[in-house]
Amino acid sequence: MTKEEKDLLLKDLCVRLPYGVIVRGIFINHNKDKDKILYEERDKRLSYRYLNRYDSLKPYLRPMNSMTDVEKQIYETLLGGFATEHAVQLLDWLNRKMFDYRGLIEKGLAIAVTADNNPYK
Repeated sequence: MTKEEKDLLLKDLCVRLPYGVIVRGIFINHNKDKDKILYEERDKRLSYRYLNRYDSLKPYLRPMNSMTDVEKQIYETLLGGFATEHAVQLLDWLNRKMFDYRGLIEKGLAIAVTADNNPYK
């Protein structure tokens, strides 16, 4: 992963934290009894507290083409009134709904949410 990709992923994750983004990654756990570092791959709701305890994070995001008809109407309404306040509302809405508007799935930096692997159910 390049530095630019890491920066893009970190920026994307930070704005999604308040909405409960779930990630797949290697969780680093310090075993105090044996003074060892344990690594385990798992899915977990990411929080500020655990952001730096993960390696190779991949968030679960929805592809833009997975919008329902109702979501398309909301998206088009927010996009159509594109003033500063609408831009903020649009980005907040996209983040809350976990849409991949930055193309992270195509870059291999995120996992596409499908009916079979949807952790947000």
